[in-house]
Amino acid sequence: MDSHAENEDGSVAEPATEGAHESRDAGAKSLRKMALVLDSFSRHKPSMTVAELSQATGLPKTTIHRIVVSLRDVGMLDQDGRRQGYRLGLKMFHYGSSVLASLDTPTRAHPHVAKLQQLTGEIIHLHMFDGSQMICVEREEMTSASRTTLQAAPTYCTSVGKAFLAFQNEELIRRIVGGGLQRYTPNTITDLDTLLAELAVIRQRGYAIDDEEIETGLRCIGAPIRDSTQRVFAAVSVSGPAERMPDGRLLGLAPVVIQTANEISVALAE
Repeated sequence: MDSHAENEDGSVAEPATEGAHESRDAGAKSLRKMALVLDSFSRHKPSMTVAELSQATGLPKTTIHRIVVSLRDVGMLDQDGRRQGYRLGLKMFHYGSSVLASLDTPTRAHPHVAKLQQLTGEIIHLHMFDGSQMICVEREEMTSASRTTLQAAPTYCTSVGKAFLAFQNEELIRRIVGGGLQRYTPNTITDLDTLLAELAVIRQRGYAIDDEEIETGLRCIGAPIRDSTQRVFAAVSVSGPAERMPDGRLLGLAPVVIQTANEISVALAE
């Protein structure tokens, strides 16, 4: 029996060749490299030079140059002429807006996020994991309406990130932090063993604290959010100036933050 498949026009399709497989592999590698470059940009590093991107990704400068030119040509990067660097282009905002429009989580979580803001009087963030970092899909504060920022946050030095990371397997944790633990402040955890020990504590108590680890003068407390299969995929946090968030207040906020995260989890399962 002839095992060759037919094309739509009735002609016999040629079997996949070794060259076709190699072409697909090369394409996948190129996409992964582009993703590495795009993942290097953040709120703390909105503009980066070729040299900085090379250092952040471990890719050669020639490879970085080729990638950023391609991304610039399709609008995913803009060139920052003032410092010979690159920044995310408006095309990325378009993609982000399209993703947000399709997300059900912010809509279902909003009443609970708003209630938490009213109870605490502080800034509330709702973050979701995007495969490598936490993305803010809602920010609620007293002085403005609820809004989406699409800001990315590291997993290892934020309360939302650690609340997520604590409930993942060690293989995923090691992959996420495999690029290194960058120091943002004197309090940033930069040792993997120390991080793993803290994540174990977070798993036991059910909440995470950012003790001025991403930004000096800012303290936060966050708790994990689960989907209908009980998989942790997001987190909600309360953030405020360090002088308003001493240890005693953080401990007092823990039950209400955990309760809010649980209420959001229930709402998502309905």
